[in-house]
Amino acid sequence: MLLALMTDLHANRPALTACLEDAASYNPGRYIFLGDYVGYGAEPEWVVDKVMRFVEKGAIAVLGNHDASAVGILNQRMRPDAQAVIDWTKPRLNANQIKFLKGLPMTAELAGCYFSHANPWLPEDWDYVLNAADAAYALSVVPHKFIFCGHTHDPALYSVSTLGKSSHALPLPDQPFSLDGPMRWLAIPGSLGQPRDGNPDAAYALFDTDLQVLTYRRVPYDVDTAVGAMRMAGLPEGLAQRLERGG
Repeated sequence: MLLALMTDLHANRPALTACLEDAASYNPGRYIFLGDYVGYGAEPEWVVDKVMRFVEKGAIAVLGNHDASAVGILNQRMRPDAQAVIDWTKPRLNANQIKFLKGLPMTAELAGCYFSHANPWLPEDWDYVLNAADAAYALSVVPHKFIFCGHTHDPALYSVSTLGKSSHALPLPDQPFSLDGPMRWLAIPGSLGQPRDGNPDAAYALFDTDLQVLTYRRVPYDVDTAVGAMRMAGLPEGLAQRLERGG
């Protein structure tokens, strides 16, 4: 089965539209959304509705910290710019959207894979997987061979050997990477809606659970339209500029 893995959508309608169109050309058997559907961007209602429709058709979605903040599950305040967008987002979500976000699980499992938004060992703490040591700890706690998470916004691929040796790779787009064999893996697809690795193109990944092959994708999209919507909404200018430059 081919999985389309998308995370950190961040209310970016043009980026999500482009990635869904790109993914559809590969005919995935299941879509996996790894959280943060709102925050930063200017079209949270549209993005949440789109994810809701995919979930109704069998997609898996887990909760992100921006989602939790927007619906009152997470009361800890964020950095000023991020909090400003959450405060702007809250009154724009309708009752069905709030109910949907509140009902999302913290983690999910499918076909030997484990999904979370933040760190897999204690996802409700919203800590990041930032390095090989973090990934190795996650893989020591979670028994699955494959972990997929988001939250950091940068694409990354970590592994742990049968001898406990950990490694970190910077995956290149469009180069299939075999995860077959005894090693265990933690993969971060990168942010669809707000990339931070210096590349403004939207990021997501495809994983073939049968062949155990992972492919990272980067998809150009209409950044100007997404940035224009943010400016039209009066969202913090720094966030718009960050989206323009990809980090």
